[in-house]
Amino acid sequence: MDSQEMNLRREIVEVCRKLQEGGLIAASDGNVSCRTGSDCILITPGGVSKGEIQAGEIAKTAMDGTLLEGPLAPSSEIRMHLLVYGMRPDVSAIVHAHPPIATAFTVAGFAFDSKILPEVWMMLGEVPLAPYATPATEEVPRSIEPYVAGSRAILLKRHGAVTFGRDLARAWMCMDKLEHCAKTLLYASMLEGRKPGLAMSEEEIARLGAGLGL
Repeated sequence: MDSQEMNLRREIVEVCRKLQEGGLIAASDGNVSCRTGSDCILITPGGVSKGEIQAGEIAKTAMDGTLLEGPLAPSSEIRMHLLVYGMRPDVSAIVHAHPPIATAFTVAGFAFDSKILPEVWMMLGEVPLAPYATPATEEVPRSIEPYVAGSRAILLKRHGAVTFGRDLARAWMCMDKLEHCAKTLLYASMLEGRKPGLAMSEEEIARLGAGLGL
C-alpha cells in the first residue's frame, strides 16, 4: 500500500468520525468512498460503526465492485457509488449519510429549497429528491440516476442523502451544509406567526456568480 492510499484511508476514517459526531449517522449507517487511481475505489464496509472504523477495514474494489483488498465486504450501497463515479469523472469522493432533519423533510413531504440561503445555493445548487428505493438494491442507483449529472447533493426519500465532490473534504462539507440548511429551514418554519423566508430571486441568484463548483 503506497502512502497516497494510506492517506486516503485516513481521510475516510476522519470523515466517518465527523459524520457520527455530527449526528448525521447512527449505528452502522452511512458509507463513504473515494477514488484511488483510475480503476479502483476505497469504500467503507457494511455493518460497521463508522465512528469506530479502522483504516485497515476499508475495502478496496475494482470499478465493477469486485473486492480487491480488505477483510470485510464493501458497503451494500456500493452500486450507488459506482454509478456516480461512472457518470461523473470529475467526482472523486462520495458521502452517503442519514442526516435526521434533511431526511425528515423527505418523510414529511416538505420541499427542500436551497435557494433560501445564498451560501447553500453556491455550495449545493439544486438539491433534488430521488423517489423511494429499497436500500441495498439496484433500485437505489436507478432512483438517483436522473439527477447525478447536474447535482452535488441528492436527497433520498426515507433514506437520507448522498453528496459528492472533487475530494473527501468537499463531499463531507456538502453533507454538513445540507443538514445545516435543513435545520435553518426547520427553525424558520417554527417561528410563530411567520412563514419560512422566500427563496432568492433569479436576479439575486445570478449575482452570486457561478458558485464554488465541486
